[in-house]
Amino acid sequence: MQTMWTKYIEAHQPKESEVWELKFTKTSSLRFDAVKNHQRDALLLASSHGLYHKIQDIPVTYYGSKARFTHQSPFDCMFITDAKAFVVVWFYKPRQPKIFIKIDIRDFLLMEKATERKSFTEEMALKYGYEININN
Repeated sequence: MQTMWTKYIEAHQPKESEVWELKFTKTSSLRFDAVKNHQRDALLLASSHGLYHKIQDIPVTYYGSKARFTHQSPFDCMFITDAKAFVVVWFYKPRQPKIFIKIDIRDFLLMEKATERKSFTEEMALKYGYEININN
């Protein structure tokens, strides 16, 4: 999902800053708590007061080699404020078009409050978000 989303964003760059939490399921529903509390908090902060984030320096070791390289990050850290923040969900269906549903974090939280369920379906997600056809 990450690779497909990256290619989609590179081809369809947003006009404003956005942050995303990507979720994937092969079932007909996804638990609300799949979006962890720290992820919800970070999405809300990035869309309002601001969020500081340090990008981890990740060492890369090649199999069978003693050589170690550090993955090249674009920069060390960032502060994000007033960004649009979304949960992006893919209800995977084999041999079907790749449709992701993009839900604003505030609408995601409203969806959760509006139901007694512990999970949400694709139909529910579409009431609060909108489809993105990744195939295009």
